[in-house]
Amino acid sequence: QVQLVESGGGLVQPGESLRLSCIVSGEIFRINFMGWYRQAPGKQFEMVAGAMGETMMYAESVKGRFTIAADVAKRTVDLQMDNLNPDDTALYSCKVAVHRTSNGNQYDYWGQGTQVTVSS
Repeated sequence: QVQLVESGGGLVQPGESLRLSCIVSGEIFRINFMGWYRQAPGKQFEMVAGAMGETMMYAESVKGRFTIAADVAKRTVDLQMDNLNPDDTALYSCKVAVHRTSNGNQYDYWGQGTQVTVSS
């Protein structure tokens, strides 16, 4: 079983920063992708930031403000969020795509989510 545990959410004021962390555990042969997604009420579920090998991907709305730090060896993926604004309010979830065996299929696993609220 693969488990993801997130931490670091909270309530902040506009312009402030938060750092989300996600720790992955379980039997894994190879991690292919690590990323963060978010769901806000009334808005589309979206990928905020992702890391695949050396390639980093960001939603347009967070470019220049958010930074993903993925460490496959340590099985951690952090999301540094700077200059937060109310539009960033959402439930943030981390996701990994892994192979659990050398010749098996790839599977996606999700964390339970951590709430980020940006409000004055």
